[in-house]
Amino acid sequence: MKNILLAGGAGYIGSHTAVELLKSGYGVVIVDNLSNSYHTVIDRIEKISSKTVKFYEMDTRSADLENIFKENDIDAVVDFAAYKAVGDSVANPLKYYDNNLLSLINMLSIMAKYGVHNFVFSSSATVYGDLDIEDLPAKEDHRLSTTNPYGTTKLMGEKIIKDAWFANRDLNAIVLRYFNPIGAHESGMIGEDCTGIPANIMPYLTKVAVGELPHINVFGNDYRTKDGTGVRDYIHVVDLAKGHIKAIEKLFKDQVGVDYYNLGTGRGYSVMELIESFSKACGREIPYKIGPRRDGDIDMTYADSSKAERELGWSAEYDIDRMCQDSWRWQKNNPRGYEE
Repeated sequence: MKNILLAGGAGYIGSHTAVELLKSGYGVVIVDNLSNSYHTVIDRIEKISSKTVKFYEMDTRSADLENIFKENDIDAVVDFAAYKAVGDSVANPLKYYDNNLLSLINMLSIMAKYGVHNFVFSSSATVYGDLDIEDLPAKEDHRLSTTNPYGTTKLMGEKIIKDAWFANRDLNAIVLRYFNPIGAHESGMIGEDCTGIPANIMPYLTKVAVGELPHINVFGNDYRTKDGTGVRDYIHVVDLAKGHIKAIEKLFKDQVGVDYYNLGTGRGYSVMELIESFSKACGREIPYKIGPRRDGDIDMTYADSSKAERELGWSAEYDIDRMCQDSWRWQKNNPRGYEE
């Protein structure tokens, strides 16, 4: 059995990927400092999968990260260990550069020392910057630029990986550029939760639906879109998790050097369309207030994921209504998230 180390594996995407890996017969080792996640997640991953997970509570910037490689035979690493809120990154850029880049450098250095070469990096559609309408859908070979520090850390991370490969051709890396993950596992046992006020739209929507927050803030209604609100390519987190399985399978089969894949549905939905779909899923109108634009946000983005379909055998299965239904089931079953 091959063992996969998930850095940041107790987080939203990491936990769903852990479930899919276990279902596919892999061993899973998770390292997470629980700065934006909960130890309860590990118990729930094990309950869903009926399998055990080895867990280390640790910051991936720590020198102690090396102990994981001493104590386990690691065959591949998937790196989710990053802060991810666009607005927070604008307000606190140094926090993002420190965490997102130093953790990556530490991981790559220790992997090289222990001869672990297969690596999947959690990147983002933010590396495409402010795309013009004629540039959509975004393709992997498009010119890269960023509009916020979070996106810049992902672009710099991609460059670090490419330079590490240039120096060590044994490195075998796939960079996955996520679009906008929402949804939750169909069991309703794991989903998106966060400490404090949510930075992402879906946990904000779900907290409004259960009365924990009075309304959702819509940041801007003057974008160049059909209803003025920002348009994003929302993808079900389980579809996204399955994309990581396909990437790992590719790495075990081929020496790819460094390669890049978009993971999205190829369809953009506006914030208002998402609110409408979620209102339908939870059976009540979601109150909202229009506010000013948020620094670092862009008008519209959606993916061309044909390369992932062609080379990885992956494509998204779930539509926006299923994403909202699963998100609502998670929140309904866990009105206080993982804190209960």
